[in-house]
Amino acid sequence: MPRSTYILPAMPSLVTRFHLLIFSVTLSITAVAVLRVPAEFFFPAHWHGSDADWLWPRNTALAVAPIIQTVLLLAFFALGRALTRNHMAKVRHILDPALSLALAVPAAFQFGLLFMGIGSDLDVIRGVGFLFAAVLILLGLVLFHAERHSYGGLRMPWPIRSDRAWLIVHRASGLVAGLVGAGVAALSWVDAGPGILALAFAASLVGLPLFAGLVSLAVSRA
Repeated sequence: MPRSTYILPAMPSLVTRFHLLIFSVTLSITAVAVLRVPAEFFFPAHWHGSDADWLWPRNTALAVAPIIQTVLLLAFFALGRALTRNHMAKVRHILDPALSLALAVPAAFQFGLLFMGIGSDLDVIRGVGFLFAAVLILLGLVLFHAERHSYGGLRMPWPIRSDRAWLIVHRASGLVAGLVGAGVAALSWVDAGPGILALAFAASLVGLPLFAGLVSLAVSRA
């Protein structure tokens, strides 16, 4: 009689085909920019009055978004491998859109660099700044008013045991997210420059999860 074999189901991953699609779009934009933007071109990263006082070489500027996205994909892939199936099921609805947003911001920024490099007057990067600010402010409102065990609540590797701790973590994280969103909107309004906005995007995407994690860890151990 033929011996039956049992194949274990594949471990789910936080990195989906949609995330890889965003990464592929960024690489495509980069390729177009390399072909259309002269190698000796310098992107104005910051303005002082009407003059640019911070310039990015073409290759350096275009390499930033793909590198950031590669780090994000590897980090989320490793995180998915570290989580148990049960924990993955609990946090996936939070981490999946979080990774999508984190990948979409560099992709949109790369699109803005392409427009800038070909001499377009359309300031895509400032538009991304306003849109990103609106997302952060909306996220802040959701977190600030999130109820215990609600769909919109934070999910951490460690439990938030008490209702009081839950309230502190979500109110603090929501308030900071709203303030950061207002700051990004202000930088976009005053046209601080693509370099400053890029730093603001990166600091927001990295700093907000770290802040929420540190606050929840501190409260859970208090």
